[in-house]
Amino acid sequence: MKFVAIVAIVNLANYVLVMIGVGRARHTWQVPAPAVSGPPEFERALRIQQNSVEQLVLFIPGLYLFAHYVQTEIAAGLGVVYLVGRILYQRQYSRGRNRAPGFMLGFGVNIVLLGGALVGLLFKFSALN
Repeated sequence: MKFVAIVAIVNLANYVLVMIGVGRARHTWQVPAPAVSGPPEFERALRIQQNSVEQLVLFIPGLYLFAHYVQTEIAAGLGVVYLVGRILYQRQYSRGRNRAPGFMLGFGVNIVLLGGALVGLLFKFSALN
């Protein structure tokens, strides 16, 4: 389970960097809080942050549920794939390029984690009967 925890922490650290990026964008593009609109570069940074938190809400519980009900090593590996997808998404979106591949990679991992956790849980319940 330690690898799952490491992967979770690294993904949360990536989110902290995204938050810092929004602060930097506010400063660079002179967008005072609580404003949420400004130059496209600022708005992209803010959308990256918003989408990242939306995905983390699925990822963190999905990661731990999958690890518990399926297998920890696979969960950790999927967590690394998720991180790669999120970084790709962040890089592409911040540059105004196609963010879909990175989004789909991260979102796909979330679907696998949640679906796998559900199947694993159902198997565990059926084994009890």
